[in-house]
Amino acid sequence: MKWIALITLGFVVMVVWNVYSSKKRREYLLHKYGDETVVNMIMKRTFWIGQTSEQLLDSLGRPLDISSKVMKTRYREIRKYNKTGSNRYGLRITLDDGFVQGWDEK
Repeated sequence: MKWIALITLGFVVMVVWNVYSSKKRREYLLHKYGDETVVNMIMKRTFWIGQTSEQLLDSLGRPLDISSKVMKTRYREIRKYNKTGSNRYGLRITLDDGFVQGWDEK
């Protein structure tokens, strides 16, 4: 009987902690960006054209790999997520001068 109570208590603590940390993260992002729409999209872990590199980092976290290229008029970065094999990724997001320009999802 004690085990069931301990397992239940552990589960309740995990749920409460998850809700608390999610609320704190939302408050932090709202203070950082000041736009409820942007915060909602980041909390849903989405990405969009025109998103800044900082917003992308807050939304999806650190990429597994980054390829960068300096061109005459711009700086291009390809951030790679969801590794599927050797140098293969399920999601590649292209940023030009720090803004999302497109992505390739497989």
